[in-house]
Amino acid sequence: MHRIIFFTKLLTFTRRQGLSFFIEVKSMQIIIEDTVKQYDQLFSIAEGREDYFRYTMMKPFKQMWDSINVPLKAKQYDGYDVLVATKMLGYLDVLETELGRQGLTQFKELHILETAQQALNNCVTYLNKNQLHLKADRLRFGAYLADPDKLKLQRGYCGFGGIPGFIQISLFPNTYNSPRLPAVIAHEFHHNIRFSYFNWDHGNVTVGDYLIIEGLAEAFAKELYGEAYLGPWVTALDEEDLLYSMEIIKDALAIKGFAEVSSYMFGDEIAKEHSYHPVGLSPFAGYAVGYHVVQNFLKINKVSVREATLLSTNEILANCNFLTK
Repeated sequence: MHRIIFFTKLLTFTRRQGLSFFIEVKSMQIIIEDTVKQYDQLFSIAEGREDYFRYTMMKPFKQMWDSINVPLKAKQYDGYDVLVATKMLGYLDVLETELGRQGLTQFKELHILETAQQALNNCVTYLNKNQLHLKADRLRFGAYLADPDKLKLQRGYCGFGGIPGFIQISLFPNTYNSPRLPAVIAHEFHHNIRFSYFNWDHGNVTVGDYLIIEGLAEAFAKELYGEAYLGPWVTALDEEDLLYSMEIIKDALAIKGFAEVSSYMFGDEIAKEHSYHPVGLSPFAGYAVGYHVVQNFLKINKVSVREATLLSTNEILANCNFLTK
């Protein structure tokens, strides 16, 4: 078994097994999928890429996919499965060889696995220092190539951390998103924390819930990496659009249901792409409003991100100025 050592304060050891790195950090095991090697292998084969992606690259996340009802392979041809789901989320099509190899070269230049490992160590340091926990004894992480066209509004990167114990990042590296990689990992790590204390109810999530979930995650990323590395989902709106979005959203806080809530969070352009009802908002308006709501709450109540993480949606919304005027 080949062992690779990274020197960090909390890191006990790192060992490599197949296509994964195993990192022991105190009582938590962090598993980083070696997607650089996986993509090297993927782009070297002419046939069978879909199954390689399913059963080599995504199977380690099967528990995550199962929890959101995404099978590795559909029972019928062209049915909904992990290939369809990841493309909908903006991952690069596995058949895009030329663009994929360009992105993979940038993954290597970015030292993406080492960057991810350091970011995760920073998150765990925060977790231990602040006596928080995850509802999982291990965390599995994967960084995947994004389709830069599908994620143009997100500036070529995105993430998913809604299931404690799992984080995936999709990225097509560029000069904007590469420096923000640690911050988006922190954002998704915070979702792992939040959902270790509060359950995610897909059918009953409200606009208010989603605002606070995303606002807290970006506040966590800011605390670890600074305001300069905030994502475009909270910085793209100018002041006039932000105030307008708040007026629309403040009357919709109790609206329930993922599709309905998504219209407020993601804005009209993305809502139309996914056949949601548009409500007159710019891209990621809900994310921007959520971030400013949380920042307002932290400031006027002199509360830390750690303390706010353990508070309910209603407690935060009832004690901020932005949506209660």
